[in-house]
Amino acid sequence: MTTRLSQLFVRTLRDDPADAEVASHRLLVRAGYIRRQAPGIFAWLPLGLKVRRKIEQVIREEMASIGGQEVHFPALLPREPYELTGRWTEYGDGIFRLKDRKDADYLLAPTHEEVFTLTVKDMYSSYKDLPLVIYQIQDKYRDEARPRAGLLRGREFSMKDSYSFDYTDAGLDASYQDHRDAYERIFTRLGLDYVIVQADAGAMGGSRSEEFLHPTPVGEDTFVRSAGGYAANVEAFHTIAPEPRSFEKLPPAEVFDTPNTPTIQTLVDLANAEHQRPDGRAWTAADTLKNIVLALTALDGTREVVVVGIPGDRDADLKRAEVAFAPAAVEPATESDFARHPGLVKGYIGPWSAAGPVLGAKSSTRIRYFVDPRVSDGSGWLTGANENGRHVFGLVAGRDFGHDGVVEIATVLAGDPAPDGSGPVELARGMEIGHVFQLGRKYADALGLKVLDENGKLVTVTMGSYGIGVTRIMAVIAEANNDDKGLVWPREVSPFDVHVVAATKEDAVYAAADALVAEFETDGFDVLYDDRPKVSPGVKFGDAELIGVPLIVVVGKGVSEGEVELWDRRTGERSTVPLAEIRHRLGTELR
Repeated sequence: MTTRLSQLFVRTLRDDPADAEVASHRLLVRAGYIRRQAPGIFAWLPLGLKVRRKIEQVIREEMASIGGQEVHFPALLPREPYELTGRWTEYGDGIFRLKDRKDADYLLAPTHEEVFTLTVKDMYSSYKDLPLVIYQIQDKYRDEARPRAGLLRGREFSMKDSYSFDYTDAGLDASYQDHRDAYERIFTRLGLDYVIVQADAGAMGGSRSEEFLHPTPVGEDTFVRSAGGYAANVEAFHTIAPEPRSFEKLPPAEVFDTPNTPTIQTLVDLANAEHQRPDGRAWTAADTLKNIVLALTALDGTREVVVVGIPGDRDADLKRAEVAFAPAAVEPATESDFARHPGLVKGYIGPWSAAGPVLGAKSSTRIRYFVDPRVSDGSGWLTGANENGRHVFGLVAGRDFGHDGVVEIATVLAGDPAPDGSGPVELARGMEIGHVFQLGRKYADALGLKVLDENGKLVTVTMGSYGIGVTRIMAVIAEANNDDKGLVWPREVSPFDVHVVAATKEDAVYAAADALVAEFETDGFDVLYDDRPKVSPGVKFGDAELIGVPLIVVVGKGVSEGEVELWDRRTGERSTVPLAEIRHRLGTELR
């Protein structure tokens, strides 16, 4: 099949779009694959749809290999199913809500667990109907506060979401593994590097959860991995807590003046200069207890201030804090929060003062106090004394102060030990391209999905949920496959097999190019033919390199001597090939 550029609905751009932050965004717009309609919302043009459909085809083939059956649910859905599972409220401002003319509530679906579950409930009632795997490729909608990077984080995006239904835990394990294996095949076929990491299930709920991350400097996720094979998203990383220590022989805490110590480093410097440690080693930031004041907003809108004590050599990671305090929204405390809590002496906050406990549900402030796992009983700390210009030295956890719970909000650092004992971890950036969940019975319980088992007893179905970001994957592939001239698509997803360029205005060249295109079409190749008669060779070459079909055949003046040029965008190689051999050469390249 041949597509002529003179007729194709496309306009390439010489300049980058003003709002483009990453290569994939710049090139997909410039090469005429997509066009911006609003922040995080794009129109799909013929070139973009061809690549998108090829990605979808790979996914469909691998889903069919594990028995998946394709369905299609609407994007516009009523409130009631999401109310039954609590997610109408849990999603907060993250979804698009609307009302119809009768004032009934609807949403643009961010995900479809509820309606999949209810449909299976409506149709199936026996264990004999299971296991079942059904999936769709459908647009989703989320009201991203800061849509960015083109297709990498948008408000409208396409996903493949599949759901498995089993009546035993062993069945769920098998369905989960089938999907996990299928995802590995999908990403391998698409030419994408990936790392499988442990992940937090978040609002999806359930037990086991893993993400497929594509390592990339523009990735939004930080993950950790060890040489011994451990890998996890930082939100799912668990710190190895020190064993409790005896504090019977430890000296009492002492309060000292510490003027002009606005930072952890200035505090450490003063401590080393004026208050040497009894054991002789120098004070470090890790010896200090940094107290982070956070504001939690519950689903009902109630706002609560809490404090979390973390080692002073670390900062707070708000993503980890969101996981720790979910489903509440989390943000740093504001000036108005501090004004409502005068017991917090800003800059010198600590859990203890000479007058007694300052933090904790049973303290004078009634502010709940949480600690990092490293703040174990018997550990000693240098921290604020809740007096201006003063800190307390040798404050011992379990002796001098307690807490209301242990939470993980501190940043993970390179060199931290992996929780499975496989060695120190390193940090890397990645982009999520797939996610697999064992949902268990959360949604089936909420929506009453039960079947009769072998003994005629009603049992609750157990479910899995498995997502792949189709449109995001297209951007990730573009991000990983480009050069300074334009896109360089892998063959599996390239919009065409070959791009033929008629490089001069001579009739003989066009006649030769027409004949060659016809031969390629006979051979079954999908051809993009630049037959534009009034466009210069330089513009045609620039467009060919920008559009990114990996093989380009240039028919130019050399055709009079029986030669054409073959450009391989993947390697940068350009070779002269006899006209009589180009079909065979192309067949070899594309076989």
